[in-house]
Formats: sequence, C-alpha cells, structure tokens
Amino acid sequence: MFSFSVPLGKLVRRASRLRGGGSALPGLVVEKIDPGFMRRTLSTLPHGVAVVSGTNGKTTTTKMVVELLESQGLKVFTNRTGSNFTRGVAAALLGEVDWRGRLKADIAVLELDEAHAVHFVNSVPPRYCLLLNVLRDQLDRFGEIDKTAQLLQHIAAKTTGTVVLNREDPRVARIAETLTGQEVRYFGLDDSLLGTFPNDDDMRAAPGSPATAGLPEKPAADVVLRKVGADSADFEYDGVTVTTGMKLRGVYNIFNAAAALALARSICGSGAATADHESLLEALSQVAPAFGRGESLTVDGQPLDLVLVKNPSGFRLGLKSFPAGGYATMIAINDNYADGRDMSWLWDVEFDSLREEGVDQLTGSRAYDMALRLQYDDVPTGAVQPEIAPALAAFIREAQGKPKRIFCTYTAMLAIRRELSKITTVEVVS
Repeated sequence: MFSFSVPLGKLVRRASRLRGGGSALPGLVVEKIDPGFMRRTLSTLPHGVAVVSGTNGKTTTTKMVVELLESQGLKVFTNRTGSNFTRGVAAALLGEVDWRGRLKADIAVLELDEAHAVHFVNSVPPRYCLLLNVLRDQLDRFGEIDKTAQLLQHIAAKTTGTVVLNREDPRVARIAETLTGQEVRYFGLDDSLLGTFPNDDDMRAAPGSPATAGLPEKPAADVVLRKVGADSADFEYDGVTVTTGMKLRGVYNIFNAAAALALARSICGSGAATADHESLLEALSQVAPAFGRGESLTVDGQPLDLVLVKNPSGFRLGLKSFPAGGYATMIAINDNYADGRDMSWLWDVEFDSLREEGVDQLTGSRAYDMALRLQYDDVPTGAVQPEIAPALAAFIREAQGKPKRIFCTYTAMLAIRRELSKITTVEVVS
C-alpha cells in the first residue's frame, strides 16, 4: 500500500496545484487510502515530532521555532502552508518525501488546530509539545474554553518527552497536574508585564478580584520575557537576562518568542554545552512575521500593517502595539466559519485608544456590528462598506501620505491580502 499511496498522493498534489486547488486535498486523499502514512513517515525522524497548539499565536510561534532550530543546524519539516488540520500535515509531507516515502529531516515542528491535534497525537505521539494559551476563540465551534483546555491536555498526555506550558494561563498551567511521566517546562512573564498580556480570566474578573487569587505559587520558568521595547526584548534564561533586537511587530508576538525559545531550548538542550545561544538569539532577532500575522507591507511608499484579531485579548494587544495617533485605521470583521460565527466578543474589547483619531473605514460582513460597537466607545467612524475590495481601495486612496493599519479577522485578512496582491506598488517589508 505504501509504494502505491505516495505516488498517487504526489500526482493528486501536482494536479491540484495546476488547477489552483486547496493545499490540503492531496492529504485528504492519502489519509483515506493509507491511514498509516503520517505515522510511518514521521516515526523515522531522529528528534521526533514537536506539536505547537493553542488558540492564539500558533502560526508565528511555529515559524519562530523552525528558524531557531535551523540556526542550530537541524533540518526541519513543517507544515508551512498554515493548513493546521491533519490532512494539511499529510499534504505537506507529500511535498517533501521522495517517491518511496522517505523524509529527509531531523525533526518535524507542526502547527496543529486544537481539535485536529487530538486526532493527530492519537496516531503520531509527539516527543515535544508547546501549548500556548486558552482564549475565547471560535466558541461556536469548540464550546466553552474549558473544553479547549481539555483538548490541549490530551495533546500533553500523548507527548512522550517534554511538555512546554504557558505558566501565565491558569488553564494551561494546570495541565501539569494531570501529567505523569513527561518533563514539564514553562515560559512566562515578568510581573511588570502581566497587565499587558491578560489571560481570559483576567479580562473577565471583577474589579479588585484578580483571577490569580487562590492559585498556587507560579512555577519557575525556563524562559521569562522581562521587558518589551520598541524593536527589542529582554529574555531571562539560565539565570541571565539577555537583550535582542526583534523584527516582529506587536507585543503579542514577543511573548510568543519566549514560548518558541523555550521549546527550542528543550529540543536542543538548555545547557551552555548543547545549544549555541548566540545563534539562537541572532535567529530570533531575524524572524519576520508569518503571513498576515502582524505583517508589515509598503503600499504606495507608506507602511501598512496587517493585524490579525480573533478574540478580546488578541485585539487588545493589537491596539497596544501601535501609538494612539498618527495612523489611518481600517477594521475588517467577517463571521465566516474560519473566523467564528459569534462576534459578541467584540464587546469585551476596549477601543478608547481609537477615540482621538477615529477609524477611517469599516468593512467585512459584520462591518455594521463593528460600527455599533465603536459608537458605544465614542469612537468616530468614517465609511461603512461591507464589501472588502472597494473599502480597501478607498482606504488606501483617502489615507495617502499616512502610515496605515488594518485590524482584521482571518478570512478578511485573506481577502485583503488577495486585493493587495493586485497592486504593483505593494512590497513586503522583511
């Protein structure tokens, strides 16, 4: 079966690419005809498999981990297309294996959707996992966030080696209590930054009633984010605080960098004799944002930042990543399946920072809902146009000479990216 499934999968992949089809279709085909394909292929890797999951930050964090490991001389397989379902991993494998199904790599680092990761780890137990957070994201799909935490706990339980947890997210940190034979490591924040990165309980706690009340003392973290600068960050590990420049925009990405550093150190070894920390930091300083995640573009000679927003915490951190004034702003909110149908979470975001300059354009299928939300925070708004293409064109035309930022849900980001690709004066800033 193996000698048959790989050539067939590769042919489907080639035909799909010629027709402009979805990147996951070949993976779906090979899953159906050869369910053991991923397990057989990935079990040959010397360093095994590392899974990255959580509600926010998977794509950018996975990209960082891959580049950190490559800086240590490891050959890394990853699902670069961003298709984080099991069929997406299978499709990515088909693009990398030879016709006999052999994968030339030292380790696989895979971004996996929380629900689909459960199916993956049942088939391919990872040696490492990195669990980022549990936030109110797509509640209409996953249910309450405690259910999402259970999905992450299952990933950790199936991990055979090291589990890296976010000590600042109570639901993630508590996963350690359920584990028996795994090594557990943590990444975390300096106390001075806790207010900048609220977890879901922090945002919902009553004033004067901190969500951390009654919780046990936090464990020591392998990597701690101590300080965030305009284009730099301070990390502490092995008892030493180091400063490194950062190309990544957005404070939310910097905390993900601490997570990536913790996982890379777990894989390479945290001692001075095992990991080249100087090259790790140099690689971290050069990581550019993943597609659409805090991506910086230049349009008509002016910067334009795309900021993906999926839940209250992500939107709040996105707003904090820019000065209050000096930017033209567009907000694009869709409610397609990939975004989550329930947009009530917009009411848990504080938009006070937009009050002085206002929002120039509102677009997407829930543009009018967004306009109503801003009205309650006394934020002036310009045009409301549910169709993204004309709204984007008007935004670029009317905001000439000013830096621009667009806060957008996932499918709105894809639509904006498609429209921007038609403009010859758009450049990606590395």
